[in-house]
Amino acid sequence: MSYLYLAHLSVFTVAALLCLGSIPRARSIKHDETREGFVAILLTCSLWAIGYLGYFLLPTPEVKVASYIFGLIAALACVGAWLYFSAAYTGRSPRQAPYPHLIIGGFLGIVLVKVTNPIHQLYFTTTWVTEPFPHLALHQGILHWIILAISYVVIGISFFILLERFYHAGTSARPLVALVGITALPIAFNIYGVLGSSLLPIWYEPFGVAMFSVGTLFVYFERFEAIQFAGGTDTPTIFLDRDWTIRDTNLAATTMFPELDEGIGQSLDAVLPMAAEAATDGDPNPIRINHEGSPRYYHVSTTSISTGEVVTGRVLTLTDVSEQEQYRRRLERQNERLEQFASIVSHDLRNPLNVAEGYLELARETGESESLDKVARAHDRMFELIEDLLELAKSGMNIGETETVELANVVHDCWQMIASAEATLTVQEDLVMSIEADRDRLRELFENLFRNAIEHGGSDVAIKVGTLPEKRGFYVEDTGPGIPEADHEKVLEPGYSTAEDGTGFGLAIVKEIVEAHGWEIRVTDGTDGGARFEISGVEPVE
Repeated sequence: MSYLYLAHLSVFTVAALLCLGSIPRARSIKHDETREGFVAILLTCSLWAIGYLGYFLLPTPEVKVASYIFGLIAALACVGAWLYFSAAYTGRSPRQAPYPHLIIGGFLGIVLVKVTNPIHQLYFTTTWVTEPFPHLALHQGILHWIILAISYVVIGISFFILLERFYHAGTSARPLVALVGITALPIAFNIYGVLGSSLLPIWYEPFGVAMFSVGTLFVYFERFEAIQFAGGTDTPTIFLDRDWTIRDTNLAATTMFPELDEGIGQSLDAVLPMAAEAATDGDPNPIRINHEGSPRYYHVSTTSISTGEVVTGRVLTLTDVSEQEQYRRRLERQNERLEQFASIVSHDLRNPLNVAEGYLELARETGESESLDKVARAHDRMFELIEDLLELAKSGMNIGETETVELANVVHDCWQMIASAEATLTVQEDLVMSIEADRDRLRELFENLFRNAIEHGGSDVAIKVGTLPEKRGFYVEDTGPGIPEADHEKVLEPGYSTAEDGTGFGLAIVKEIVEAHGWEIRVTDGTDGGARFEISGVEPVE
């Protein structure tokens, strides 16, 4: 018996056994349609291989041809199963495919062509030959090549959508890409069988499918399921082992977090500590991670990868919820501001209103004009409070159109608006820098800081303006009495003032303008004992 004959029998026997033996494992795939597609691939591929075995082993030409045609029909069904599986695995519901009746009709039409080949012989003809071993040789006809071309187009589409998913999964999918390549490898034997003399001109794909199935289901099954679970291509996904060590990432993760490029093999806590803390604590709140100079918010979720009841790894996904989180924070700030306004209206305005009512009643009873003067002063006080309250409300809104402004020029312009003959302003030379800001709001910021310094430091106070290290912001400081450390945060709250006639809104307005620009403000001690206000997070314009 020829060793080539035994080799052909071995290839298809092994393929049939491996495919049939892999069906129980494929039935453990969690996703319903993916499981259906994979089982269909294994079943049809095993029938394909069994049909070819019958072609080699059955005794008469008639039963050999019948078995070969049975294998061809199974092969056609296997092509359809590949497309079904690929669509399901990549999130495209195969049951919603367009023109289902046309697809079924096309399949049945091709089956009819193959079944009736003994009559028209347009698909293939046969002759008995002795080389390379005695067998019933097949001579493929025009219909064979047409249907083959259609089949390879379908297979090409299936491979494309699979490889697209694997590409977005990054390096974690490389083994599966290699397995898909093994599936296509038998094409080289097919071509050699047509052109050469040692292999028969039949199709050897069942062996490639068997290798893909064994590799996917028994070697890389957890990764196969994890990549499908990762789903959307824009969601950063990190694959971890059971000890929270980074094993792989998808393309979206390395794009969003470049530090992951060098993080393979390291602990998640060492590379993305905030994500690790949220994942291990099960914190439902989003984490904040700065990306390209701006804050982004991510919801961290983990899913265990298990073999039986043993956890073998985890899939961590970071879903960008920045828009939702920023909207939620805006609502919180608005609610806080409403509460502040309600408190100010009910408390700060009520005091001068009560005073005015009292002196107005006294004026009615006595007719003294001095009481009316006190009513007028109380009204002035209320008017001042209302003006500052409106200014605070406006400062909390979104900033208007921004432009590139010269910081030093804005500071000098604002100083001209401050009525103080004795106070002095020093502008550091390093303040010659441009920033992106709403010019009007920026003027309000400096004017309020200057007024605050004069109000608390006296008319002869010295004020200095300069830049923070690396020009990441600027500061305004004075030589006044300073602010106690315990009050550094309080002075930025609406209504808080240490001056008897102060409204307590000036610094609150400064804080609102700063936050509306996306900057941060910090109150500290000045170099000469006064107060110092540092505005950070300001990006200079080159």
